[in-house]
Amino acid sequence: MELRAALEGLAAVPSRRKVEVHTDSAYVMNCFRDRWYEKWEKNGWLGAGKKPVTNRDLWERLIAETRRHHVAWHKVRGHSGDVMNDRVDALARG
Repeated sequence: MELRAALEGLAAVPSRRKVEVHTDSAYVMNCFRDRWYEKWEKNGWLGAGKKPVTNRDLWERLIAETRRHHVAWHKVRGHSGDVMNDRVDALARG
């Protein structure tokens, strides 16, 4: 859900903009913080245990969108009742 929401949000922003993305998804956050996507691309889209990366189509589109912008990724605490977490969840659900 957060993966698709991040993709749709970035796709709506004109190119070359500074964008802040807030997510409660460690999976999405870690992909960019730890540059997993570079390893995936280099290894033929195989992740941990040499298994294919799930949702590859969405990841490829999201990676392309991040390259069009200057993106700052921010992790929010999930399941916390925090105002920012509630906003992130609401936006992800559309």
